[in-house]
Amino acid sequence: MTCAQNPYNIDCLAKYNGPVDPAIAMGGFLKPGQSLADDPKFNEATAVIITFLVNNHHNKSKLVPAMEWEKKYVEFMKNWTKTKKPAFMDIAYTSERSIEDELDRESQSDVLTILISYIIMFAYIAVSLGQLRSCSRLLIDSKITLGLGGVFIVLASVISSVGIFGFIGVPATLIIIEVIPFLVLAVGVDNIFILVQTHQRETRKPTETHAEHIGRILGQVGPSMLLTSVSESCCFFLGGLSDMPAVRAFALYAGMALLFDFLLQITCFVSLLSLDTLRQTSNRYDICCFIKGSKKDAEQEENSDGILYSFFKYVYTPFIMNKINRAVIMVIFFGWLCLSIALMPHIEIGLDQELSMPEDSFVLKYFKYLKDFLNIGPPMYFVLKGGLNFTQFDTQNMICSGQYCDTDSLVTQVYVASKMSNVTYIGKPSSSWLDDYFDWTSISTCCKYNSSSGGFCPHSSTGNSSGGFCPHSSTEKECKTCNIPLLPKYKRPDPGNFSHYISFFLQDNPDSDCVKAGHAAYGQGVNYQMNNKTVMSTVGSSYFMAYHTILKTSKDYYESMRAARKISENITNTLNNKLRESGDNETKVEVFPYSVFYVFYEQYLTMWPDTIKSLGISLLAIFVVTFLLMGLDIFSSIVVVITITMILVNLFGMMYWWHITLNAVSLVNLVMAVGISVEFCSHMVHSFSMSLEPTRRDRAADALVKMGSSVFSGITLTKFGGIIVLGFAKSQIFQVFYFRMYLCIVLFGAAHGLIFLPVLLSYIGSPMNKEKLAKQRNLNGVHIQETSLSRA
Repeated sequence: MTCAQNPYNIDCLAKYNGPVDPAIAMGGFLKPGQSLADDPKFNEATAVIITFLVNNHHNKSKLVPAMEWEKKYVEFMKNWTKTKKPAFMDIAYTSERSIEDELDRESQSDVLTILISYIIMFAYIAVSLGQLRSCSRLLIDSKITLGLGGVFIVLASVISSVGIFGFIGVPATLIIIEVIPFLVLAVGVDNIFILVQTHQRETRKPTETHAEHIGRILGQVGPSMLLTSVSESCCFFLGGLSDMPAVRAFALYAGMALLFDFLLQITCFVSLLSLDTLRQTSNRYDICCFIKGSKKDAEQEENSDGILYSFFKYVYTPFIMNKINRAVIMVIFFGWLCLSIALMPHIEIGLDQELSMPEDSFVLKYFKYLKDFLNIGPPMYFVLKGGLNFTQFDTQNMICSGQYCDTDSLVTQVYVASKMSNVTYIGKPSSSWLDDYFDWTSISTCCKYNSSSGGFCPHSSTGNSSGGFCPHSSTEKECKTCNIPLLPKYKRPDPGNFSHYISFFLQDNPDSDCVKAGHAAYGQGVNYQMNNKTVMSTVGSSYFMAYHTILKTSKDYYESMRAARKISENITNTLNNKLRESGDNETKVEVFPYSVFYVFYEQYLTMWPDTIKSLGISLLAIFVVTFLLMGLDIFSSIVVVITITMILVNLFGMMYWWHITLNAVSLVNLVMAVGISVEFCSHMVHSFSMSLEPTRRDRAADALVKMGSSVFSGITLTKFGGIIVLGFAKSQIFQVFYFRMYLCIVLFGAAHGLIFLPVLLSYIGSPMNKEKLAKQRNLNGVHIQETSLSRA
């Protein structure tokens, strides 16, 4: 405990001849609510933190030895904890490569789960497209080949999108590979079901050829497919304007995939549908089309509505369109909306590290121990950009914290901030190379120089090498004491000596004779340029290292960065104001904070503005495209946007209740939810606008009957089976951000598209299409009552 009380004791110095801060090396000594400023009792520590420093390089090829060492270290620790760890202790460990290794292991472990999920969805599509009239016609009426063709078209569109952007150079991310197939499958399958089931319900007219029949069906559903596909593609392409790289890349890939999917559906899939219809008409078996059914099977061929279609027509739609039920539905959904709006501000922002790790990961245990035992946060640096003349006393006073220094100097402001750690997240005051340099120059045993040359010489100098700097511990005959003259007023070196000896200070290693030597603490923290002729150095950029308080949650991390930026901004303004007051209007200085985690948590500082921007652009794109493609129908455009907005708001409310944080992953899912919601809404609204029923209520019921079963079987049932499998994934991030969010996207989309939207249309739907009405009158000579704006 002697070293804990006095880490600067000679016997306590580390091998690099510097002190070891007990707050960093020990843990578990702070009680709840206590801080390092409250005279911590290190003798009550319950944990010890051991750190091994490994060389790091920007060049990945030079990292191979360090990566191999870390790999062997982790393997050793795993084996040691299993076979040799004493029963009276416990240990948690990690390395810099461990998180990446565990993420790779996690991705590989969930490949089977994802594969099963997609197999279930593919199998459902292949089986459910067919009609079941009788057991004898099962293999004739099934559409397994057609369904698999639709699935391959979806996969081809995803591959095409990845290929194009890969060629351009837009990087793909793990989110893209995992999410886009789900999105394109949802959109593509819905269009497939609508096209195939409309073809099954619409019998071929006696005067129609096979090609004309297919053309008439495509003419009915093609505009709706065009509306949804263009809306979604524009939605995602404009989403590429997002400032978040993950969202931008996802939006671009998704927009291109959906565009390819639509083009392949109206060309390749229509061709497949035509071929499959010819097969069915000629009474040939699915898959084994070379086998022909009996004449008895052919005689049984007849069109039927199907169980689900009949349920929507005779049971579900009359129930929904009941006058009392419509009012109750509106009250329930608007109450749900109000509750979700109230909960939105309380959604947590960030992504806890624990969620990214498998449940059996050793890194997860390390994160837990950090929260339980660590009593100080990560190191952070206030970086002062170059531009100041440190040889001037006024400039020195703006930075230092000793005698004669300004009361609002850089180091003093950081010290004051550390006394308000609950607000500033600064746990310890910063070190100051400038103050330590002044102390170093005042200690006679610290500075030595080579009397023969006046230049530099390494510590290993044997007396006959060229050079001038000598470490203070040198016993070489050429090494003499500097005896740096200090000005009487400030006790500091004059400008010339300041520039001359600063490089000596930054190369001198500390020991018992000179604890203020700066090489260990500041050798990499002060950037200077030396003139070899004059042996004078000019100080450029430098940093002042402090420590954050213990950070346990994502909010702690990004709020600490926000506070550090605020402190840096105040320091920058103070320094520039002092420069202007001194008459220097040309020099501009900047102080900015840095810590190793800032690059990961910076996105959360603007999470809500980025979210609103991304979703707002997507909704605007849908509104414009719907308005244009539906013949400047403002009512339909507003209804679509209102319904999708309600789905999004209710998803936010669900995120609060189900503890899903707002981050790049959940934002990508929300943007995807906008695209999927178009499928739930636009088909229904387009069908409503084309209906010729006399009242809004009847037109809404007609749209629900025609599109409801296709939307329900196309998106809801397809996705539901695949999503349930994701709930069994080992990865916590899959369980939270994919299983929970995907499930709610599908359920909320179905609830709004199949319950709320038809009821809303029955109240405020667009007026009847006059052009469509006139054409129908001319064709049939039948008077059809036109709906007024006020009629429900």
